[in-house]
Amino acid sequence: MTKQDYLNPAKTIEHFDIKKHNTVDLLDAMGKMAFQARNLNRAANIYVQMLRDKGCSIYLTLAGSLFGAGLKDIVVDLVRNNMVDAIVSTGANIVDQDFLEALGFKHYIGTQYVDDNELRELMIDRIYDTFIDEEDLRVCDMTVTEIINSMEAKPYSSREIIEEMGRWLVLNEKGENSLIRVAYEKGVPIFVPAFSDCSAGFGFIHHQFHQKGPKVSIDSAKDFLELTHTKIKAGETGLIMIGGGVPKNFTQDVIVACDVLEIEANMHKYAVQITVADERDGGLSGSTLKEAASWGKVETTFEQMVYSEATLSFPLLASYAYHKKAYLGREEKRYNDYLNKLNEDN
Repeated sequence: MTKQDYLNPAKTIEHFDIKKHNTVDLLDAMGKMAFQARNLNRAANIYVQMLRDKGCSIYLTLAGSLFGAGLKDIVVDLVRNNMVDAIVSTGANIVDQDFLEALGFKHYIGTQYVDDNELRELMIDRIYDTFIDEEDLRVCDMTVTEIINSMEAKPYSSREIIEEMGRWLVLNEKGENSLIRVAYEKGVPIFVPAFSDCSAGFGFIHHQFHQKGPKVSIDSAKDFLELTHTKIKAGETGLIMIGGGVPKNFTQDVIVACDVLEIEANMHKYAVQITVADERDGGLSGSTLKEAASWGKVETTFEQMVYSEATLSFPLLASYAYHKKAYLGREEKRYNDYLNKLNEDN
């Protein structure tokens, strides 16, 4: 098989459109069932409650290869409709998948039943049953390098770098439906705590290897401080967590950070997590939200775990909240503007 046989332009991943699929009746019916159906119904209703609580800011955390699987447009629509106020994600979603598509590249429908050594020879990367052109990813890497090379040589938070990527997309008239661009336009901060663990990391090492003298770098402590500042500013907060990992822990930890800084802050009032991870190995991804209460991170009145794979449950939950129209009248928080002003003043 040739490379084009695997990367067929007629077989690309299509993103789910919550605007076209109203799941309100479906999830209401599931609420009268049991097990994860009922859990998903309760999670969706907690999300609606977050949106109706006009004093609540909502964090969306993303872990796993979600955007390459067809979930990108869901998050874009949540941002466009003021249903999310800040995002914490793994780098793969934001750079390798969202920014990659913003540059005009695609993810391709593939299969897990394939000779991976043959894929390697053809420079095709596989994410379970999805294919990506490694040569496209190299363009993505070098575009990040181009953006970094244009910036003043100093440490930045990942949020600041991603905001600059959004500005670049606007100036170059690319990625109209990119999360990075839409979040930039809406003032929604995107944090990637492990920013080097993605295509951006290759862009950074290329910059730092070739750049003589002062270099652009990532300040992970500034990431944490900026996210904590959004919590201090917000007051009441809610969490929608897809997967677990670093984004989940990073966002929950802002409560503890406030305590360390001797600043009074409420625990996250609302919390929903969709995950397939198990709690019994002690890992963070599967740890329950009730367990998080022992750390002082999450209240247990409005919390719900949903044990389900994200491509099944997230579209249903997001569509339910969208079609309930609880976001109407909800104002932009524009935390990017707030954090930029804070940095200027300091």
